[in-house]
Amino acid sequence: MNVRFPDGFYGDIRIEDVFETMLQVTLSNWEQIKERAYKAAFIRLYDGKRWYYASTTDVDALQSEIDSLAAMGTPNAAIADDPIVRLYETNTGNHQSFTGEDDVRSVSLADKRGLLESYIPLVDGKPYVELWRANYIDQHVVKTFVSSKGADFTHDYQRTGFRIFFKLSHGEEKFGEMYDQAANYFRDLGGLSARIEERYKKAVEYLLNAKNIEPGSYPVILSPAAAGVFAHESFGHKSESDFMIGDEAMRKEWELGKKVGASILSIIEDGRKDGVGRIPFDDEGTAARENYLIKDGVLSGRLHSAVTAASLGEGLTGNARAINFEFEPIVRMTTTYIGAGTNTLDELIAGVDKGVLVETISHGSGMSTFTMAPRLAYMIRDGKLAEPVKASVVSGSVFETLGEIDGLSDKVEMLSFALGGCGKMEQMPLPVGFGGPWVRVKKLDVR
Repeated sequence: MNVRFPDGFYGDIRIEDVFETMLQVTLSNWEQIKERAYKAAFIRLYDGKRWYYASTTDVDALQSEIDSLAAMGTPNAAIADDPIVRLYETNTGNHQSFTGEDDVRSVSLADKRGLLESYIPLVDGKPYVELWRANYIDQHVVKTFVSSKGADFTHDYQRTGFRIFFKLSHGEEKFGEMYDQAANYFRDLGGLSARIEERYKKAVEYLLNAKNIEPGSYPVILSPAAAGVFAHESFGHKSESDFMIGDEAMRKEWELGKKVGASILSIIEDGRKDGVGRIPFDDEGTAARENYLIKDGVLSGRLHSAVTAASLGEGLTGNARAINFEFEPIVRMTTTYIGAGTNTLDELIAGVDKGVLVETISHGSGMSTFTMAPRLAYMIRDGKLAEPVKASVVSGSVFETLGEIDGLSDKVEMLSFALGGCGKMEQMPLPVGFGGPWVRVKKLDVR
């Protein structure tokens, strides 16, 4: 890249070459068939006191953007010794993974539409289905990153996926469910008919047979999807260190080395994991790595940008992310998951006399007190899975719940959803991955 950074400043440029596909069909009416491509850049300079930002779709005018930003700042002869600047990595080379047939740009629009159409008969015209909608999306982004410290590399990000939503009706009873699958490669979206059919059958069973649960406190087994949402919403966001800056009380409460959960519990964050949270480098040029947030029940780490790492005297983690070229990087998750345990799911269920198993959820939220809204949920009676139940909310104190985990299955399932994503400040939805094993909690409030 032929640009010159001014003396006395740290600077970097992130160029994004983006390709996207969006398809949507509702009750056989195609509402969206769209492909688009664009190229744009985000530029920033730092003089040791302030950051100066610009974004542009004119990638041939980067030098003028740099010069305009420099005119607003004050050159600093000691900028190389700034604690933030010292942290920045200087990675180089070509790190693209999605090329040739692996690149979604090489898949025809007809094939993408054909994939979606192959799954539509699984819900269209089926008993009890009064509404259905199908979506397909993909995105391929080639990012080029250069900095005044000498970073100069290219990498890429790719996701592809589909969602089949269906609303069931039987008399006064209504129930909405979906199958949502995302991946890094288009080829991984085929051959999923049996899973969609199973989801439809479970939804019908739930529609016809589910009864209201008796509100109360129960042992609860969370599916990998529910456990992953809990890890993301209730603990992952607490680990984003920007909320600690300037808050001494919060820093003391979140002192590393503190016991915060059951000894069997570990929560890991890793941008190298396959799925929609996979990013080999963050948007400050930091390489992705494995970060233990909780290890064996002990608070072991947090997520950083260079600004927060310098402020707290800690190392980079690869978690400075921007939703696109219009925004500056802020501390965000990539893929957050709970580590595996030693039990089978059957063993977890067998250890519950009367409790609840949550299989799918509509949403989850909360940092001190978390809540999640189950869709498919079942009673457990005498150590066996029993009838489906309607539960509007499962909730609990985050810290109490971390300590109440008493069983983890021995296999971790990583999840990626096609639509939606993580929201923070004005940057949403950011694609993230999450997951975990089946997780048994001694006590949660279910209503």
